[in-house]
Amino acid sequence: MTLYPKLILDALATVRYPGTGKNLVEAEMIADNLRIDGMKVSFSLIFEKPTDPFMKSVIKAAEAAIHTYVSDEVEITITTESKQAARPEPGKLLPQVKNIIGVSSGKGGVGKSTVAANLAVSLAKLGYKVGLLDADIFGPSMPKMFQVEDARPYAEHVDGRDLIVPVEKYGIKLLSIGFFVDPDQATLWRGGMASNALKQLIGDADWGELDYFLIDLPPGTSDIHLTVVQTLALTGAIVVSTPQAVALADARKGINMFINDKVNVPILGLVENMAWFTPAELPENKYYIFGKEGAKKLAEEMNVPLLGQIPIVQSICESGDKGTPVALDESTVTGRAFLQLAASVVRQVDKRNVEMAPTEVVKMHK
Repeated sequence: MTLYPKLILDALATVRYPGTGKNLVEAEMIADNLRIDGMKVSFSLIFEKPTDPFMKSVIKAAEAAIHTYVSDEVEITITTESKQAARPEPGKLLPQVKNIIGVSSGKGGVGKSTVAANLAVSLAKLGYKVGLLDADIFGPSMPKMFQVEDARPYAEHVDGRDLIVPVEKYGIKLLSIGFFVDPDQATLWRGGMASNALKQLIGDADWGELDYFLIDLPPGTSDIHLTVVQTLALTGAIVVSTPQAVALADARKGINMFINDKVNVPILGLVENMAWFTPAELPENKYYIFGKEGAKKLAEEMNVPLLGQIPIVQSICESGDKGTPVALDESTVTGRAFLQLAASVVRQVDKRNVEMAPTEVVKMHK
């Protein structure tokens, strides 16, 4: 039997690409490198993205079509090409970002997202370029905290790739799965789907140059934490807790998760949120309604820095609901507390970077 290009193309015209419903020839997915050598056939299929979800099934369908409509004796070699550049390997993601920090908590309800949002605002007020990723796939809260619930990020073509452009508010680049799902519906995703969505928000977004990239992680320990650790080289993690004994027990687990040999992420420090209650009309008064200095004692016990103690006042809740983080106002008790927290984080990051730097750089710092 003699093979010729039209035989092969006619067979491939019976295969439809699920994404558009067009056949491979009509969709112009056959590259101009079709080669025939006796009973050997080789060519490339062109996909829009290197991560096309239908790639494997289309390749199998193309092979089956040639064997069915031409001959089952044909030896087929199919390679792939993509119109867009591939996403960088995990170790090379976000090359323009200097420091990547995970903000975590052992349990929900300790104000972790509030701390992450206000820390981002405070770092921006100190003059740093800041990005904030809401990685709480199942309970995104950043769109509301920044009053951008109606925002709909779009994509731009950058260096051969379509990249999501983060929303900007208060000088912070922001992305959240909350921008892409119905806020009134529960997000019912299995772990793999959630992890893939998170990878897209990290690797397929135009974050640009950043001094600090904060990741607001879900409470507890989950696939999301492992995905972040495996995808990015974290500078360190911040663990948020209240002074309560039950919260401290979970915070201890959170710290242990990061310093585990398999994860091995440095702990930058512990933040004690809701450290005390201060009435607005009596700013000097402190009422320890959740216990006194529990997180401070845990920090000493586990030999990690206590980065800050954030008091609870009514304005924190009100500001978060209105989409105006309390850290925007430095004249308030909490505004000053978050600014001090940001300064502590910067010191810890600088200290760690000096410790991790080559000997020559360390000498220069000294």
